[in-house]
Amino acid sequence: MPPKQASKADLAKKQKIIEDKTFGLKNKNKSKNVQKYVQNLKQSVQPKPDPSKTAQKKKKEEEKAKEKELNDLFKIAVTQPKVPVGVDPKSILCEFYKAGQCVKGFKCKFSHDLNVQRKGEKIDIYSDKRDQETMEDWDQATLEKVVESKGKEYQQNKPTDIVCKYFLEAVEKKQYGWFWVCPNGGKDCHYRHALPPGYVLKSQMKALIEEESEKTPIEDEIENQRAKLKTSTPMTPELFMEWKKKKIAERDEGLAAQSAERAKNDRMSGRELFMSDASLFVDDAEAYEKYQREEESDAPENKVLFFLASSIFIFFKARMNYINQSGES
Repeated sequence: MPPKQASKADLAKKQKIIEDKTFGLKNKNKSKNVQKYVQNLKQSVQPKPDPSKTAQKKKKEEEKAKEKELNDLFKIAVTQPKVPVGVDPKSILCEFYKAGQCVKGFKCKFSHDLNVQRKGEKIDIYSDKRDQETMEDWDQATLEKVVESKGKEYQQNKPTDIVCKYFLEAVEKKQYGWFWVCPNGGKDCHYRHALPPGYVLKSQMKALIEEESEKTPIEDEIENQRAKLKTSTPMTPELFMEWKKKKIAERDEGLAAQSAERAKNDRMSGRELFMSDASLFVDDAEAYEKYQREEESDAPENKVLFFLASSIFIFFKARMNYINQSGES
């Protein structure tokens, strides 16, 4: 048993003993030796604290501080859901209560019932809830019972992919839900309680048929669009060929204008040069022979071309010298 705590009278009595023994001491607050004597006297009179209790108390304080820090951090991440218009907040589970952080109690406008979230979940009509049941959920008695009755039940309730008619009827009438029980034996019904992939309900099929019937056929839509046209020129093969030739001529004119603009700016590519004048492109050997023939046949013209080329060269050289001199100055 833990030792009893000292009463206030005993503590006052011990304090008076310490004061009586230290009464009249000189330099009580200055001398280190006197202070050491007073400290030893207090330790001898007053009971020593239990080190195990001190360590336990310190550990509890550290755990409380750590828990408080975690709660403060977790409160930042938890947010209450937005309540839609016309929805009762008591039908929505409190996120702080779910995390164990809500301190409002019955004053909280959100629900503190964990079953609210389960009731609000939508049921999946394309999966059978019984498919999720496995042997991991069985105890030993259930397992023995299943093994014993397996042979008889297999012949009576063979597994089938046929959908239960009661299930289909409940889905069509919108009666299927979490608390619906199959009239054909409940969970023991050996027919499927799930819709096959791509299955369309009769109510949905009716809506689709009505929607398709309201749609305008593509032929009528084309005729309606043609009726909206203002021009009434009939389309014939001759008119179409004339329009096509006109478009080709416009394209060729655009390309010619573009090539002329590029040639004017001296930006023609090799392909464009070849397409404009293929006679300019010859092999090296043929080019030398052609140059010799042209030099022999057109001597006066060559002299004029040589004079023009020399003049252009001299002009550009003088221009470059002038630019260099201007830059140096």
